[in-house]
Amino acid sequence: MIVREGEIIAACANEVTLTNDPTAHAEIATIREACRKLKAFQLSGCEIYSSCEPCPMCLGAIYWARLNRLYFAATRKEAAGAGFDDEFLYQQVELPVERRSLPTQRIESVGADRPFQIWKAKADRREY
Repeated sequence: MIVREGEIIAACANEVTLTNDPTAHAEIATIREACRKLKAFQLSGCEIYSSCEPCPMCLGAIYWARLNRLYFAATRKEAAGAGFDDEFLYQQVELPVERRSLPTQRIESVGADRPFQIWKAKADRREY
């Protein structure tokens, strides 16, 4: 759940198998719901409570959402004992791109950074 000043803003559950969506972790769903309710893409001033230590995807989303604090109950080691093992992902993130198990290659092209240059030049951009 996400809480601001003692008030629950959003509380969701994991719906990965229900929705056949591998990104439908409870933390992601809760962040999305809180952002909808608060009409904001940053959740500074809010705290997130999770039943378990977040996986790398959820942890990244928590940082991107600018939440002030994270509280969790079970550790990722305890989750691994129940079949929710994220250790492989933690290991992959630390590896150089060319050594990861998912074949990954940068496609070099002239102007690859053009979208970013356009973004930086926008006078009305909304920083995040």
